[in-house]
Amino acid sequence: MSAQPGTVPAPPAHGSHAAPPSRARHAASDPREVLARPLAATSLLDAVKDLRRDVERTGFPLDLDGTASARASRARLVDQLTEHLVPRLTELSAPAVVVVSGSTGAGKSTLVNSLVGREVSEAGVLRPTTRRPVLVHHPLDDELLSHHPVLELVEVVADEAVPRGIALLDAPDLDSVLDSNREQAHRLLEAADLWLFVTTAARYGDALPWRVLEAAVERGTSIAMVLNRVPPASLPTVRGDLLDRLRTHGLEGSPLFVVPDLGPHEGMLSSAVVAPVKRWLMMLAGPDRARTVVGRTLRGSLSALRPWVDELAEAVQAQSDAAARIARTLDDALDAPTRQAVAALRQGAVADGAVRARWAELTADGAPLASVLRASGRVTGSSREGRARAAAVGPLVEDLMRSAAAVLGAAGAHAQEVLHETLTGPDAPAGGPSVDAAWDVQADRPVRLRSAELTARAWTAQGPRALRAALAVPPPTSDEDGRPRKPRDVAREGRRRQKAEKALGTEGLAALALAGAAGVDEATELLVDLLGAAGRKAVADLRDDVESRVEAQVALERASVGKVLADPDLAEDAASLLRLRLAVLKGLT
Repeated sequence: MSAQPGTVPAPPAHGSHAAPPSRARHAASDPREVLARPLAATSLLDAVKDLRRDVERTGFPLDLDGTASARASRARLVDQLTEHLVPRLTELSAPAVVVVSGSTGAGKSTLVNSLVGREVSEAGVLRPTTRRPVLVHHPLDDELLSHHPVLELVEVVADEAVPRGIALLDAPDLDSVLDSNREQAHRLLEAADLWLFVTTAARYGDALPWRVLEAAVERGTSIAMVLNRVPPASLPTVRGDLLDRLRTHGLEGSPLFVVPDLGPHEGMLSSAVVAPVKRWLMMLAGPDRARTVVGRTLRGSLSALRPWVDELAEAVQAQSDAAARIARTLDDALDAPTRQAVAALRQGAVADGAVRARWAELTADGAPLASVLRASGRVTGSSREGRARAAAVGPLVEDLMRSAAAVLGAAGAHAQEVLHETLTGPDAPAGGPSVDAAWDVQADRPVRLRSAELTARAWTAQGPRALRAALAVPPPTSDEDGRPRKPRDVAREGRRRQKAEKALGTEGLAALALAGAAGVDEATELLVDLLGAAGRKAVADLRDDVESRVEAQVALERASVGKVLADPDLAEDAASLLRLRLAVLKGLT
């Protein structure tokens, strides 16, 4: 193995042109500044921990364009914060973690074993070859690594062949046939201070490794590359092409080591073949060099957080904006069912069926309400007769209550159908199906049905109160056209009210008012004959009351789906916390 001529085997760095100008200016500063200020480092650690907590809590309830990507980006960001930045800021003196990564069969485990001088990681012809990640470190670095979260994922081996200050981590294949291996490989790469990327002459052009490397460049990760199994005859061509690719991807200046094709063999590579890599690692293991690598990758990772978190905040804002559009769309969609429900009331929906049948029964010849008025128009009946009549019209109130409950329930059900169609139909707003899927209609259904019944009962209970309020207003002294009424006519209306209360009682008169408000016109006419303007006012007030109640029942359906939109991740200011964390991070870096 030999280092690429013209490439100094020094601590790796990626090309500056891959970073935006702000990152380039930041990269020009001394990386030791991050390590030299304990108080600043402590503040930075707190800021990164706060950011991790808030990113972990961030959700994307709505399926929008780009939501899947945002969820994946959020997961990667949590891994980067948890596996690399937090542990690295917590223990800046811990060994630099060198993750040996690459595609299936690239020779990662063989390289690690050869560098250590014994088999510490299983390698073979079966795929996937690396069944469990292995981390190898110097025994004296054990305490410094003891709190690193990566230890939960790997088999730890201590060996004095590994220089102090670095730890070699043999990662699973990036393109493993096992999903768990691929996920673990990417997670371990997030924990790396340096990537030692292994590829072969046959596979260095594969798309997947370059996508991974591009992401690493964006995060400022330090990278070196090993080109394995290169036939001597094709070495100049392969090496030249690979160097061109490295430059194209912002990796010029990164160390490139070449391992010639040794033909069929088993076991480890000879010490002479791996000597260049081993010498390079020994150089990195020096205190200043290792801290420089750590500082460079740490600084690059912190710098990369800014656009990363900003993009995440934009995705959260998109969720909030979509939720606001959905809310407005739902509000607009309920205009029609609300108007239809009110129109049905005015057309006598509550009076239909049992109520009208009960009214016909109560006003038939010889029935309780048939003789309230004589042919001459005089009110008849004693207080005892009034109590009897009030009791007789009691079932009418129950019929009104049940009918009103049914109408209210139907209005709610229609509103629910409209809301569902609005969320899922061809013109549904972006994210609407997600809201519909999260809307637990069945869970709220008993509450809404109970609400319709209670609302109907409350309306009928309002009858006596509306009647008393109407009777509390003295008879008008002028007619509807504003002309003065004769005093004797005003007095006669007052006496007529008193006789009507005696003839039917407050409860009986209230039943007439409720029936009139429900759409039984004959009940309104009879009440106006008995009470005059007070009867008309009681009917109008109760009609307004039931209309407001049906509007409220429709609004209850809107409130039910509104629970989904009340998710904190959809709040108007949901993105502000991430932007605040980003501002704090910018101030510290």
